[in-house]
Order: sequence, then structure tokens, then C-alpha cells
Amino acid sequence: MKHTALIATLLMLTLTACEKKPPEKPFVPDPIIPSSGVLPAGHPPINSNDQATTLSGRPKPELTQQATVVSVIDVPQFTYLEVTQNKQTRWLATKTLIAKKGDVVQFDNGSTMTNFNSKALNRTFPSITFVNTATIVNGK
Repeated sequence: MKHTALIATLLMLTLTACEKKPPEKPFVPDPIIPSSGVLPAGHPPINSNDQATTLSGRPKPELTQQATVVSVIDVPQFTYLEVTQNKQTRWLATKTLIAKKGDVVQFDNGSTMTNFNSKALNRTFPSITFVNTATIVNGK
């Protein structure tokens, strides 16, 4: 009888200690908007797609470079652009972009790799710059 009471007590303590509690939700504060309802001068709009930062919190890259498209090679999810810039030809790679010969493209500084082998194209580029953002500014 003593063993049964002891086992029953231990079982009740074990079950009590193992109760599952719902996970706590993270606290996310609401944006603070001045009582006037007007944001300070220079403040980016709240909930706008044109904010200066991406979801990762990093600033959007500035499109500081500009070039003219010479040729375009599209593969799934990427576009390779041969461009001329300052009378020199270079290759860019970016997410899929609808471009054609003669288009003017703006892009960020990106990251340049030498002797890059594209398995999708079965081709090695002596030098190619992978850019985060590219946009056509003057299409033909």
C-alpha cells in the first residue's frame, strides 16, 4: 500500500511538472506616430514599399553604375548582361530582368568574381559582377 501511494504521488508530481504552456508571442510595438499625425521632415513613410531599407534591415543598394546593354543571356532565375561602360565591355549577373540590346541599365556596385564558371551556360566568364539590383532606365 505504501508503494502504491508513493508511486501515485510521484506520478502526480511528474504530470504536474510536465504541463505544456503555450509559447509566448514576441512583443512587437506599434509604430509611434506623433499626435499631430504628421511625421517629421525627412522621415520615410510608414508601411511604404519605397522605404530606404529592406526587410533584412539593411539599406537598399544605391544604383550608382550605368551601362548600355550589348547582349542578354537568360537562364532560370538569372539574367546575364554584357554591357559597355566607359568604352569597356563587362558582364553582369542579376535576378531575372527583361532587357534587350541598346537598353540603358542602372545597377549597384555588386561583387565581382574572376574565372566564374556558370554550370547553367557551361561557360567560364573571365570576370563577372553579381549585382543585387538592376533596372532598365531607358529602353529602346
